Amino acid sequence: MLNISLPDQIKTFVEEQAIAAGFNSANEYVYHLIVREQERIAQQEHIEALLLEGLESGEPVEATDDWWEQKRTQLVERFQQLDV
Repeated sequence: MLNISLPDQIKTFVEEQAIAAGFNSANEYVYHLIVREQERIAQQEHIEALLLEGLESGEPVEATDDWWEQKRTQLVERFQQLDV
């Protein structure tokens, strides 16, 4: 168990936030915040790994307006084939 001392102003704020968010206690609220932070960090690490994978996936392509239009056209054609 972890005990944290907070100044009265912060303690009041945490308790008010816990009540407003529907938690039974400030402890539950703080626990929820920590779990959400863990999830956010894991998601950020996953995104960074995907970005690195993309950077290492081959030769770079310049994403011009024409390139994006070609991608949109290809995507529309793929969806139209699925509707058949």
